[in-house]
Amino acid sequence: MERNFIRDILENFEQYDGREVVLGGWIRSLRDSKAFAFMDLNDGSSFTGVQIVLERSRLPEYDAIVRYQVGAAVVVRGEVLLTPDAKQPLEIHAASVQLEGTGGADYPLQKKRHSVEFLRQIAYLRPRTNLFSAVFRVRSETAYAVHQFFHDRGFVYVHTPIITASDCEGAGETFRITTLDVNNPPRTQQGEVDWSRDFFGIGANLTVSGQLEGETFAQAFGKIYTFGPTFRAENSNTTRHAAEFWMIEPEIAFADLSDDMALAWDMVQYIIRHILQRCPAEIAFLNQFVDKTLQARLEALAYSTFQQVTYTQAVELLEKSERTFQYPIAWGRDLQTEHERYLTEEVFRGPVFVTDYPREIKSFYMRLNDDKKTVSAMDLLVPGVGEIIGGSQREERLDVLLARMQECGLDAEDYAWYVNLRRWGSTRHAGFGLGFERMVMYLTGVSNIRDVIPYPRTAGSAPY
Repeated sequence: MERNFIRDILENFEQYDGREVVLGGWIRSLRDSKAFAFMDLNDGSSFTGVQIVLERSRLPEYDAIVRYQVGAAVVVRGEVLLTPDAKQPLEIHAASVQLEGTGGADYPLQKKRHSVEFLRQIAYLRPRTNLFSAVFRVRSETAYAVHQFFHDRGFVYVHTPIITASDCEGAGETFRITTLDVNNPPRTQQGEVDWSRDFFGIGANLTVSGQLEGETFAQAFGKIYTFGPTFRAENSNTTRHAAEFWMIEPEIAFADLSDDMALAWDMVQYIIRHILQRCPAEIAFLNQFVDKTLQARLEALAYSTFQQVTYTQAVELLEKSERTFQYPIAWGRDLQTEHERYLTEEVFRGPVFVTDYPREIKSFYMRLNDDKKTVSAMDLLVPGVGEIIGGSQREERLDVLLARMQECGLDAEDYAWYVNLRRWGSTRHAGFGLGFERMVMYLTGVSNIRDVIPYPRTAGSAPY
């Protein structure tokens, strides 16, 4: 069977006038008025469905067809007729309707509004709703835009390992990978678990970042990016944290923090413009039903310029404000979301890069500044969210890197390959990480990360 697709028909509707088409899709609604019935059909190719007109005089099985339930899968053969005065530019007059899969009175997605909490319980069906159809279509287009952005600029796409022996952030919030008997693992004479007898001969875990491995490729190809799953065993139940998520992490050689910020801003604006161009129906829906400021916010950010402030200056601005924050602000403490949103929404009223954070609150690999107190790091803050990107210039000086690792309690032997990169042809280099789901949250206005991941994994929850 040669299928047509709703998206193609809607985008080229004048070419389809009077043509016979075959569609396979799912019934969203079905209204019967005895002589005629109207079916809203969606085949997944487009956010928007199409109206199927059923005529009793043309369909011998009319009485059976109008009893089909919402959610049923059908194949419709019919003629496209243009309707220039109607809401949609066309409708399809059915010549035949074949039932492929029944719906049923117990189908959970009846034609009414459902809460996102309810829909999380039936995550295998929620892509059929308007909300999640829009969200996951935006997610798909965002992924495409990421790859296109880097490909067009000559970046090499690197697949970094998902199973690794290193902890990029050094926070210990990793998921251990083992084939040992967890009830009775082999132990050393000191009573520690003997990881040498494990599958890999060493303690291994799911990656928290592909950055360190990405740096090694940047020192050969000049500019690379990774885009893959990462994992954090952080027992957090906020709307912004998940145990499994995707990260976009470019690395550029012969580059400093200014180059890093320019690349980050270029990428963010490219993605936003792509979504505004490719997903107008989805953005219009989300703007109406999720966040009424979404369209204006995205359009403003797509063509704005960013501002820049140091962490020290940011803390001074926060201390001088008359705002009472839930988390007290002081130099040396990390900025919280409420601080970030205040800066970007009320002080700068637009995107802002905060740079040069205290060394104590940042990772070992960030380049130490000349003041010895701060590192060459940056966070991009945007209205409505706060931090959306974090990055830094990496420490390329061997002696400084070793000292920082010792200061952070890391064994240089565990990172020998990373350290050796500084021994042979090391260059200035920088990079950043963008949490893919946080970007999708920003693009859709959806406030909970569980609702931009097809099957979210969070503390205490890993169904499906």
